[in-house]
Amino acid sequence: MVPLSILDLAPITRGSDAGEALRRSLDLAQHAERWGYVRFWMAEHHGMPGVASAATAVALGFVAQGTTRIRIGAGGIMLPNHAPLVIAEQFGTLAALYPDRVDLGLGRAPGTDPLTTRALRRHLEAGDAFPESVVELMRLLEPPTEGQAVLAVPGAGSRVPIWLLGSSLYSAQLAAALGVPFAFAAHFAPDLLHEALAIYREQFRPSPRHDKPHAMACISVLVAETDAEARRLFTSLEQAFVALRTGRPGQLPPPLSDTERAGFEPAVNELLAQICRYAVVGDPVTVRRGVNEFVAATRVDELMTTAMIFEHAARLRSFELLAQACTDH
Repeated sequence: MVPLSILDLAPITRGSDAGEALRRSLDLAQHAERWGYVRFWMAEHHGMPGVASAATAVALGFVAQGTTRIRIGAGGIMLPNHAPLVIAEQFGTLAALYPDRVDLGLGRAPGTDPLTTRALRRHLEAGDAFPESVVELMRLLEPPTEGQAVLAVPGAGSRVPIWLLGSSLYSAQLAAALGVPFAFAAHFAPDLLHEALAIYREQFRPSPRHDKPHAMACISVLVAETDAEARRLFTSLEQAFVALRTGRPGQLPPPLSDTERAGFEPAVNELLAQICRYAVVGDPVTVRRGVNEFVAATRVDELMTTAMIFEHAARLRSFELLAQACTDH
C-alpha cells in the first residue's frame, strides 16, 4: 500500500465554532501521528462558514506544536492571494520551528467566491502570474545568492518542499515543467484525474531536487464498522457539497437518516455521483478493496484522504480504521 496522508479543512460543525474545530484538528493530527499517517495538510479557504483553516500557516503552527513527527503542510496555499515573499517567510518560520516536517502545496484558485476574491487579491489578474510567482517563491526558499536584494528571513535556505496542487491540466503541466511533485484534488473535482496524471508523468522534466515524477491524489474516504453506518455518516459531506454548489455554504450538518437521504432529488443525486465519483465509503473490507482499486488504476505514489464527518469520535474512528485496513499484511 502507498503512504497515506490526511487533508483536513478544520470543519466547523453545526453548533460549534472555529476554536473547537481547530482543537479537533490538532486532536486528529495527534492520533494520525500514532496511526502512521505521513502528512497532515490543511487547506486555504475563505468566507466559508464550515471551514476554519483560512489562516493556514497559523493553523499549521498550532498543529505542529502539538505533534512531533508527522509532516504538516498546506494543501494548499492559494498563491495568487499572497505575495510570494510573505509565504516564504510564513513557511520559512514553520520550517525553522519544525525542521524537516513542513510541506508547501500551492494552488492557483482563489479558494472562495468572487467578492471575497476581490477582497483578498485587489488585483484579479494575480492568477495570470501564477507560474512566475511559483518560481519566485521557490527562489526565495533557496540559499541566497551573492547580491540578492530581497531575502525571506526566515525562509532563505530552508528549501521547504514545494508541491503543485490542482484539479485541471494546467497545474499538471506546470508541475511537470518545474520538476516538482503534483497532487490532484479528486475529492471535489474528479473529471480530469487520469488525464492530468498522464500529462504530468509524460511531460515531467527532472529538476535539481526531483529526478522523476511524484504524484499524489486526494479522495474522500470514510470508514465505519458497517457499510450502512459509513453511508449514513457520509451524508454530512453530501449535504455540504449541495449547499456549496447552490450558493448556500454553511457549517457541516449532522448526517441524515435513510428516509431523509431518500428524499434527494434526481438532479442532486446526479451531482453527488459526479463529485463523489472516487469517494470510498464503507466498512474496512469495502474500503480496503476500494482504495486498492483506486491506487492500482491511478498508480499514485501517495494517497491523501479527507473525511468531513460531523461527529468527532466517528471521524477519529474512520481514520483509525482506514490505517488498519490499508496496512500491508
